Amino acid sequence: MRQHVRLILKAATRKFLVTTNERKQMSTKTNFKRIALVAVASLGLGLLSTVPSNAMTSGITLTVVDGTSVRNGKSDSTNAATITIAGFVGAGDSLVVTATQKSVPSSSSGLVPVFYNLDSNTPTLTTVVVETNGTSSANTVAAITAGTMTRSGARAISGNSTGDTHLATLGARFSSTADATVSRKFGLQLDTSSTTRAAGTYTYTIVVRIYEAGATNLASPTTQTISKDVSIVIDALAAESLTVSPGLSTAFIGTATAATSDAVISALATASTTAAAYVRVNTYNSTSAAVAESITATIAGAGTLSFGGISGSSLTVAGTGSSDISILPDGRAGTATITISTTTRNFAAKTMSFYAAAPSSLVASVSAPLAAVGSNSDVVRVVAKDSTGTNWAGTLYIYASDATAATVAGAVRATAASSAISCTFSAADGIHVCPVAGNAAGTAKMKVTTYSTAALATAAASGAEVTSNEVTVTVGANAVATVKLEFDKASYAPGERARIYVTPLDSAGKSLAAATLANLFATGGISTASALTYSGSTTTADSLTAVSITTKANTSATTGARAGSMEYTVYMPVSGGTVTISATGGSSLPIAGRVAVSASATVTDSGAAALAAVNALATTVASLRTLITTLTNLVLKIQKKVKA
Repeated sequence: MRQHVRLILKAATRKFLVTTNERKQMSTKTNFKRIALVAVASLGLGLLSTVPSNAMTSGITLTVVDGTSVRNGKSDSTNAATITIAGFVGAGDSLVVTATQKSVPSSSSGLVPVFYNLDSNTPTLTTVVVETNGTSSANTVAAITAGTMTRSGARAISGNSTGDTHLATLGARFSSTADATVSRKFGLQLDTSSTTRAAGTYTYTIVVRIYEAGATNLASPTTQTISKDVSIVIDALAAESLTVSPGLSTAFIGTATAATSDAVISALATASTTAAAYVRVNTYNSTSAAVAESITATIAGAGTLSFGGISGSSLTVAGTGSSDISILPDGRAGTATITISTTTRNFAAKTMSFYAAAPSSLVASVSAPLAAVGSNSDVVRVVAKDSTGTNWAGTLYIYASDATAATVAGAVRATAASSAISCTFSAADGIHVCPVAGNAAGTAKMKVTTYSTAALATAAASGAEVTSNEVTVTVGANAVATVKLEFDKASYAPGERARIYVTPLDSAGKSLAAATLANLFATGGISTASALTYSGSTTTADSLTAVSITTKANTSATTGARAGSMEYTVYMPVSGGTVTISATGGSSLPIAGRVAVSASATVTDSGAAALAAVNALATTVASLRTLITTLTNLVLKIQKKVKA
């Protein structure tokens, strides 16, 4: 080096000091500056003349694309997250790519993804070696080893590590024996066989570390580090959705938990911690799976609400998706109105009644005009009210007014509670229904009371006795003699609903008590030539062909039932005309009653009637026209005579 500088200085002296045409001397300071500049330039040229044998790794890029999957569904290369490494790799240099868990749903914290070589855009790979370590068979995976680069210990995907902290359980290593431009894509997916996958976002940190040639351990210093996060998003199954579908949510009131329809409920008003009713609130997602949602419940009138040990007239609770809110009696009689709403829906108000300990009035009526000898389930009905006007739903008892009445129906006032005949409360109808035993043909006076025995009534343990008005029950024992067919109306519009009544009669032509007559009609039952259609009947038969008939004990305006008769519901033909039905009495009747019977009704065809009216009008118009013509001619004749 000294000899080289000497030559440079010699040349500089020869060029700038000896061969100059000017005679003046340059300053010593300027002379040294010029010498130094020439020396630096020469050194630079000398360095440029030395070219390294291997190029350095450069321009490395890391590109990630998030992946998707479904709960317990497909998870493969078509929906995996991708990691692409591209750039120039120098001969002998190494790139180490690792994937480390950053965040996953808590229920999947032990899940290890799969890291694998997906594809390559590198033109030739003869000089490039790619090694991956990406199995998910265990929570801890063996370390990557490649060439002289080693790593001791292992690192769990959850983040706990041993040994070298630079390497995660999943990754790959690039190494090349010669300079090469590479573009390598890797896949990162959740293991399809895993049963611990939960819906949510799985995020992993991808790190690319670049090592120069000669590195012997992954703990060696790196020349560059690049990192990015990549995620795999698992959508929840529809059944796992936490979004409530308001239209599928329901609320029902019942006497037990898990009610599936609304019930009519009456309960004793005496305060108690035992629920008298429950409102089941179901909040569902689109697949009718239960989803938790806030519930607000209020009660107005009698009663109080309770849920989870908390009681009050207004509650806001965390519903579970299928929650039962209890309704407790609080000592007040009257109607309770319960309003239920959730975050997404308001339900129709629910109601129930709380009645006082004793009724204030009982009103009895006869529901079966004629009872049969033997048992009769529904003969007397009672409307019971308490002092607030609320239907009273306690137990009532029916008895014959005296011993004479008891020979016809029922029994005298019971002397023991076990022999008392009790009535049944119908919450739907708001009435008590009382049975009566028919003992013999005739009439009997009967009453209803709040006490089963006279002794209890005298003691008045729960308050003064309340009795109903006296009613007369008729028991019939006559045999069936004939059968009658009839329509409920004389005429119908086309297609109108009609009811056909079948009524067994005694020899005096009077209706009989409810009974089943196995062969009231001969084979074929009721027949008709008209195009009737049927909506079913109150027997097991769906047409008029039944021969066995069961008559009703009670009349109902709702169903069309008539005491002592059997009814069929039919629809009349759509065209006008007369509809006739007929039948022949069967073996349940005496021989004299086994005759043909029939009934008729008219279907008024509105179209035909309208046409007849139009024709009549046309006839009238024609007559008027003739009359006008005659009058006109007469006027003309008169005018001629006047002119003459």
